[in-house]
Amino acid sequence: MAEWPTLVGPEISAHCTPESFTDTTLHVRCDSTAWATQLRLLSISLLEKFRTELGDGVVTKIQVLGPAAPSWRKGGRTVNGRGPRDTYG
Repeated sequence: MAEWPTLVGPEISAHCTPESFTDTTLHVRCDSTAWATQLRLLSISLLEKFRTELGDGVVTKIQVLGPAAPSWRKGGRTVNGRGPRDTYG
């Protein structure tokens, strides 16, 4: 995880950051769904690069996570129902 910027390059590391490393799975959080899709497409080549740079079997899977969804909760009290969508029409 410490070598992430040097392994993937400055462009990917600016938008995707590793969150955790469990067993042989690297969990990566991206700042947009577009970057999450791009990283999923690049995962095979990244796994090959990790195998050559870090050793065989160190990282065998990349779990790509998208950005966290915004919360519609604005205060301490809530009402069951559709939320902000029920006032749009």
